[in-house]
Amino acid sequence: MSVAVLGSLFGTGVPGVRLWCVASALLAVVAALLLTGTSDVAVAVSSSMLVIASLIGLHGFRQFLNTRSSYAWEYVALGAILVMLIYWTFLSPRVDARSTMISGCIAYVRFSIGAAVLKYRPRARPKYAYYFVAIAAMLGAFVHAIRSVAYGVGLAHEATFLQPTPLNVVFLGMATLTLPCLSVGMVLLAHDRLADRMERLATFDDLTGLLARRAFIARAEALVRECVDRKSTFSIAILDIDNFKSINDRYGHAAGDLALAHVASLIAQAVRATDIVGRIGGEEFALLLPAETKENAGRLINRLRDIVATSGSCVPGRDVVSTLSAGVDAFRDGDTLASVMARADAALYAAKAKGRNCVVVAPAIEPLPLEPLAQANGVRFGGKTANG
Repeated sequence: MSVAVLGSLFGTGVPGVRLWCVASALLAVVAALLLTGTSDVAVAVSSSMLVIASLIGLHGFRQFLNTRSSYAWEYVALGAILVMLIYWTFLSPRVDARSTMISGCIAYVRFSIGAAVLKYRPRARPKYAYYFVAIAAMLGAFVHAIRSVAYGVGLAHEATFLQPTPLNVVFLGMATLTLPCLSVGMVLLAHDRLADRMERLATFDDLTGLLARRAFIARAEALVRECVDRKSTFSIAILDIDNFKSINDRYGHAAGDLALAHVASLIAQAVRATDIVGRIGGEEFALLLPAETKENAGRLINRLRDIVATSGSCVPGRDVVSTLSAGVDAFRDGDTLASVMARADAALYAAKAKGRNCVVVAPAIEPLPLEPLAQANGVRFGGKTANG
């Protein structure tokens, strides 16, 4: 069942799933070998495969958690275990010693899984699946540790492998119950990772890493509600890469993607921690500046425009310099997010009409002319520049 369920996730690319599939498949072979007989050869092979499958499963969990997947000493220990299995099966048969060693190995693996899941659990993700796996792993480790100690100190004995003594039935029954729980936990973790991917795709633009349009609008609308409650303000800037279509037409869409990523990176590095930035269209970005007047926002956006204009080529090996045009306006009483963005967008079109590579702050009164933020002269309001 574990192979079937995990196999359905084999092609998802989730780290660790393929190793979990291999481990489950090996455990299925172990079960088949033990059902067909308990000869020395079958016992040695199945025991060896059980230890190997357990270690592969552990490596799968480490890979899933993006931590170090293996340690050299574990391979040395695995080699020693396989040698001792052969010795205690064929050369000096000792069922108790073999059971002690195998249970001790599985206890280590289960404990390591539980500890790793708790230590490296992504803090931003729901806890349930990770705690479920950790509890199942720790319970399995506890059961196998007790079994290892019981056979190691002589509290229990086996004349033959998997002899159905009451104590052995209890140990193996409890250990077996924790295994499907661990398999279910693997599936829960894989689905959580897939859900995280989907959430990120819905939240962030895949090309630029900025907020996608829907996520930007959602966060901006939440800020609008806060501003209404607190009677505060914020400013919004709409920015557009100048002559972007010509980059695509002349150098190809791959170059256009590079230009987008380049500009987005510069914006992301230049904005403050409190600002919200997103890609809201093809080559169009939006920047929300909390608690800023449009005058101050205009100065900040002009500085950002200058950073992009002086950043050099946005396409490696090509002389392609990107510039930005931008429109800025601020929230005021009675506004909605759409109305503020519409005025900022109109100011953006005015910046394009002024010759591009400039910033226009929307006027306070409609009849007043829109004046661009010239590269050298700063922000212009009416007939007076920001520099006085």
